[in-house]
Amino acid sequence: MDNSIVKISNLWHRYGTSWAIKDINFEISELGVMGLLGSNGAGKSTTMNIMCGVLNQTEGQVEIGGFNMNQQPIAAKKLIGFLPQNAPLYMELTVQEYLTQCAYLRLIDGKKVSASVDKAMAKCGVSHFKNRLISNLSGGYKQRVGIAQAIIHEPKLVVLDEPTNGLDPNQIFEVRKLIKEIGEEKAVIFSSHILSEIQATCTQVKMIENGIMVFSDTMDAFNDYIEPDTLVMSLINPPVIEIIEALEGVKKVEAINATKFRVHFTPGDEISERLIEISGRHGWRMREITLEKSSLDQIFAQLSNK
Repeated sequence: MDNSIVKISNLWHRYGTSWAIKDINFEISELGVMGLLGSNGAGKSTTMNIMCGVLNQTEGQVEIGGFNMNQQPIAAKKLIGFLPQNAPLYMELTVQEYLTQCAYLRLIDGKKVSASVDKAMAKCGVSHFKNRLISNLSGGYKQRVGIAQAIIHEPKLVVLDEPTNGLDPNQIFEVRKLIKEIGEEKAVIFSSHILSEIQATCTQVKMIENGIMVFSDTMDAFNDYIEPDTLVMSLINPPVIEIIEALEGVKKVEAINATKFRVHFTPGDEISERLIEISGRHGWRMREITLEKSSLDQIFAQLSNK
């Protein structure tokens, strides 16, 4: 991949005798938001911690901006901004005090610290709370401050581990918007075990399950795996199941009860309109028809076995 900021090659890590990740390989371009999707315990945080130099891998290589994380850790880490799952906030400090301390820790020139703090606060929408103790902020604003510390030194790569976890819907919406804005200027890696979060925020997606990379492509390509392939319909005057099963595009029919049926069909087939039309023509008297999306567990199983 041209213009890549991250290159991960043959990455393995073991805790005791158990492998947390196995043979992870990917590259990330210099701009945009990449989603790292996986269930809890899949290996997302392990991968991110190794990428950011928090954890030394058992095997494999990590390069950030061409710098090897093991051989040139300081040069590599200067290019990274990291927000772990538990934001590293000092609750007894004000927002401005905390970000000033972060700026010095990031070795920003003393003459530029004040401007860097102001810019990060403005970008993350916390300038009006600069004199408020972090302990007195809402969860959403605490997360914004956590993101501010991750971008204060203008890194090329921003790594956000479950950044919307525990937030309410309004806070999630605002943090998503902020992440997209950052992705217009930098490379962002955003992890989540919630599919809708990845869909709403990312253009690229990589999925880890049981420590193995099972998918790596665009969000559009991933969505091909979650096209509805079942629907539930209720009929007041249903026919025998065999008549429904004989319809074009229908693969299988399950009777949920005497009037409700789950229909398995070929993904991408416009079967709903066909069933509505046939129901009206034959007097089945349809009361309800609802598409069902694949669950995340089903997607994991499908991709893991492909």
